[in-house]
Amino acid sequence: MSDAPFKPFPIAPPLEKAEFSAVAKQALMELDAAMFQWHRKLAKGELTGRLLAETDLDLEPALFQALMAVMRITHGVGRPAAQEPTVGLLAEELSIDPSRASRIASELITRGYIERAAAQDDGRKSVLLLTKKGRAAFETVRDLRWSHMVDMFSDWTESDIERFSDLFGRYVAGVLSDLQTEDEA
Repeated sequence: MSDAPFKPFPIAPPLEKAEFSAVAKQALMELDAAMFQWHRKLAKGELTGRLLAETDLDLEPALFQALMAVMRITHGVGRPAAQEPTVGLLAEELSIDPSRASRIASELITRGYIERAAAQDDGRKSVLLLTKKGRAAFETVRDLRWSHMVDMFSDWTESDIERFSDLFGRYVAGVLSDLQTEDEA
């Protein structure tokens, strides 16, 4: 993997001591560097920002991420079950304080992407619902993202795509399992 586009950090002592070959250690260091670059672009909103720039949506990356969070909560993505999104759940999903989540929700309401409604189980509780405009924005960016993904993988073989999906899924499952073990400790 010496033609990697990302320069890795110096090798960490736990990896140095690990019982992997030198080639495997180098590959893991290059994977770490590539994932750092990818995560940095994602965390800073650059990837979402580029997609949004290709649309006529009046959304900044932070607002779109909140819109996506409402969608994930509504459909139970990454959760044990679907739930009615509230400002509290939005804050939890985005790892921000409730007052910031409230301001973001208010801005999305002002722009017409979500609306407040009474919860089905408790009319005193306010929930956040996607509007038609909100669903259309989600679909626009989703379709654009998939267009880019299809282009990006167009020169990969089907077996490469399947293998990458399997290996990355295994990696994510391992990370999640490790995090769950730490949370239980």
